[in-house]
Amino acid sequence: MTIQEAIQEYDDFRQQTRQTDSLQAIDNPLLHRIGETADALGLECYVVGGYVRDIILQRPSKDIDVVVVSPDKTPSPGIQLAQALAKALGKGAHVSVFRNFGTAQLKWHEHEVEFVGARRESYNRDSRKPIVEDGTLDDDLHRRDFTINALAVCLNEAKFGHFIDLFDGLLDLEDGIIATPLDPDITFSDDPLRMMRCIRFATQLRFQIEEETAEALKRNAERIKIISQERIIDELNKIMMTPSPSIGFIELSRSGLLPLILPEVAALEGVESRNGKAHKDNFYHTLEVLDNVASNEASLWLRWAALLHDIGKPRSKRWDNTAGWTFHNHNYIGQKMVTPLFRRMKLPMDERMNYVEKLVGLHMRPIAIADDEVTDSAVRRLLFEAGEDIDDLMRLCEADITSKNREKKQRFLQNFQLVREKLIDLQARDNYRTWHNPITGEEIMETYALQPCREIGILKQAVKDAIWDSVIPNDHDAAFQFMLQKAKELGLEPVKACERHAST
Repeated sequence: MTIQEAIQEYDDFRQQTRQTDSLQAIDNPLLHRIGETADALGLECYVVGGYVRDIILQRPSKDIDVVVVSPDKTPSPGIQLAQALAKALGKGAHVSVFRNFGTAQLKWHEHEVEFVGARRESYNRDSRKPIVEDGTLDDDLHRRDFTINALAVCLNEAKFGHFIDLFDGLLDLEDGIIATPLDPDITFSDDPLRMMRCIRFATQLRFQIEEETAEALKRNAERIKIISQERIIDELNKIMMTPSPSIGFIELSRSGLLPLILPEVAALEGVESRNGKAHKDNFYHTLEVLDNVASNEASLWLRWAALLHDIGKPRSKRWDNTAGWTFHNHNYIGQKMVTPLFRRMKLPMDERMNYVEKLVGLHMRPIAIADDEVTDSAVRRLLFEAGEDIDDLMRLCEADITSKNREKKQRFLQNFQLVREKLIDLQARDNYRTWHNPITGEEIMETYALQPCREIGILKQAVKDAIWDSVIPNDHDAAFQFMLQKAKELGLEPVKACERHAST
């Protein structure tokens, strides 16, 4: 079968008319140049894996993987082909060689091609790093993670476009199935990161995980512990950035991987009932919020905020004989859980973490405002605390309204619109996004010749509350006079200007 026939077979299965983009993806000048260069060197070469899969699915794919086979066992044939091709392409072609791995990467204009010699692999129980030996194309395809990634197309001119499918990967593409070429227990035990990749592909492609493969995920879940957090997070972030990340988290839960990777999120699952009163399943609510945010093409970190917004609920859950189940202060408890979670998961400990922490801590505030009278004072406080992230906070809170009661949901959304209108009005008048207290602690210390003490905090908070509540205008002179008045109530008297000068 040729790649053209494989694409046609897939098209016929989907019963739709496709353009010729897929054929052009394989029948392009660069791939012909690779084949011509390989012919000149007496090498066989094949484009393999994800690039072939995505050609058939008509998905965009930038990275091209080429497997090179040397009939006479020439060492590092992938490096040899990459260097010869760069020379043939001339200006603009750059090769990076990784001799320890026998691979080379060629960049040429917008193209990025990875070259590697065909190989076979074996594994030790305590490591995902394989023992690598030279092999045949069949050996190389047998080591692939999934049938849909074990497809190959010949690039040599004599057989250009010849399609190789040893494990019925095309049928799995047609059926929307993720399955392993070999025994899934061996596949996942050898390299446990493949379990994350399995779920990631199922999420990205919206495919089903084949039954035996799904059972192998459960049997081998504990093996994920030998994988570095960095590799896990890389796959997890790819799941997060899909249009429907809930698919991936449901599969992570079913497989038993989620409690090992993100126990804080796994703890949300389940419903407890007492005296006929049950709370909602906060895990599935969280996934609905995450999908709602993702539907608006949110950033990765807003998606993380959505995923973690309720992680404080298991720790805050209490039963009240009158109110039923309560989760008081779950947002503040969750906010404190973000830093240790980011540290453990090797996520960035910088402004991105601070952003997630802020949104988790504040996510109940717009809801509380929308559920009550929308006052200038309440919105000012929200604006000050959210700052430049106010729009993202509002997006998160609107996504958080998942009630099945249409009337209740509509009421909340209408009130949110009032909050948004008030935000726009106050931003135009007061510029509270970049608000800073006009009275600093240093100014208070100088005015009263104080050392750091609790009175300074009391005065700063009093000024801030007065401005937010419209007691005084948002300017320094008014704030300073208000501060003098409040300080007098505390028994503080300002030192004279000359004394202040002498004290400094």
